[in-house]
Amino acid sequence: MPDLPTPQDATEAAQFTECWDAVLSYADLCTAGTSAAPTLAREAFARGLREVRDAEAVTRRGPGRRPARLPRVPLLLTAVRATAADWEATGRGHHLDPDLRLWLNSPQAARHTGRRSLALRGLRDLQEPDAELLWLAEVEALPLRAVARRLGLDPAAAAEELDQVRVLFRDRCRRAHLDAPLDAECRSYAHLLDAVTRRPGTDTPEDLSRHLATCPDCAEAVSCLRLHGGTLPAALAGGVLGWGGLAYLERRRRAAEVRAGARTPAAEQPEPDRTRRTRGGLLAAAGLVSLLALAVTLMPLGSGGDAAGARTDDPDRRQAAGALPDLPPTRPALTHTATPKRPAVTATATTAPPARTTAPSRAGHPDPEPQGTASSTGEATSAAPACTVGYRLLNQWPDGFQAAVTVTTAGALTDWHVDWSFRDGQRITQMWNAQATQTGPHVTADAADYDRSVPAGGTVSFGFLATWSERNTAPYGFTLNGHPCKTG
Repeated sequence: MPDLPTPQDATEAAQFTECWDAVLSYADLCTAGTSAAPTLAREAFARGLREVRDAEAVTRRGPGRRPARLPRVPLLLTAVRATAADWEATGRGHHLDPDLRLWLNSPQAARHTGRRSLALRGLRDLQEPDAELLWLAEVEALPLRAVARRLGLDPAAAAEELDQVRVLFRDRCRRAHLDAPLDAECRSYAHLLDAVTRRPGTDTPEDLSRHLATCPDCAEAVSCLRLHGGTLPAALAGGVLGWGGLAYLERRRRAAEVRAGARTPAAEQPEPDRTRRTRGGLLAAAGLVSLLALAVTLMPLGSGGDAAGARTDDPDRRQAAGALPDLPPTRPALTHTATPKRPAVTATATTAPPARTTAPSRAGHPDPEPQGTASSTGEATSAAPACTVGYRLLNQWPDGFQAAVTVTTAGALTDWHVDWSFRDGQRITQMWNAQATQTGPHVTADAADYDRSVPAGGTVSFGFLATWSERNTAPYGFTLNGHPCKTG
């Protein structure tokens, strides 16, 4: 296994500690097993650090504006992706995640390696301290006080500084979108995109919504230009990393929650001698209760036959005498699904086939949440389903949301399409790793050109952005190539 480079000074050593966890987390997503993740992370770390040092050397040698580059953490993460591409090209691709291998050989990969991603260009065009502030706060989910200490900012002014950087990033993305070689239809919507994303609560015209559903470039521009509603972290992670950006974002948020929990003082534990005293008191109380129970059994209860009958037939007296009471029969297993963290919605027989629930699934993502077991009133367990679907609501804001769908197929596929229906008038605006078609509440996700073939037991994964109003319950009636799927 390759070794990490030697830090040149104390500042670089501190940055090693800060960046290594992020690099290893993304490398773990990119590899098929945990054993290959450290190797990929070390190779990528060395590669990214060489790029950082070369850029700093160019800046020191000559005056003028520094060359545009990403801040240290996202630069090292893109080095993970580039190193994975080298593994695929040199015969080491079997160590990588199968979905990543498909992505590396797809046209989508060129969008990020060729630096055509709008978020990637916008972040690179910021001054490095501003770009680092934006990435650490939005993607790494670090507390603002921690980010301020790391960057040498005033903690009291960090929130205002972050708001200003968000506006700068939006301006860079808007200019990059206008400078891109857009076709006539996209250029006609460019200024309207700026208007509807500038203020929260602005309605999106119907014709623009239809255009966003079919144009990935303009849909990406919306996610970068809309600073309200919580879409900026996903736009940054997805735009810079490409594959696995949203999964990485979720991991970093979970890591931030763990760090926040670790800083909370734990409950004070009793001292050993105090524990021994408590145990001794409990034993003494138990002995006293036993003596009282024995005294009760020796009390006269009338005639011998009646007393014996009372002692043997009355369960309370038998328990006081030290005999085991008649225990109630073992409680039968519950027949209903354990309540998950998000409520499951079961379709009725009049609207959809029975026992298809919309409980969200974490299939294909790290650290799954407990979701309960299947209801005994559902489909017969003897008939194995042809597919299992997991629906996950990743993010939600006042007029939109982001979700992911993962389908596991029992048999091999040469092509696929996944169908479902929305309950509350939700509308798809953008989809990745599949092509969306929506007619009323019914949605069809067709396979992208690069991931049509799926092996037996393999998974189909795609995500989308959509709009909602009033309610946003989970969809129902998932099918794979027309065959009903079990909701996992």
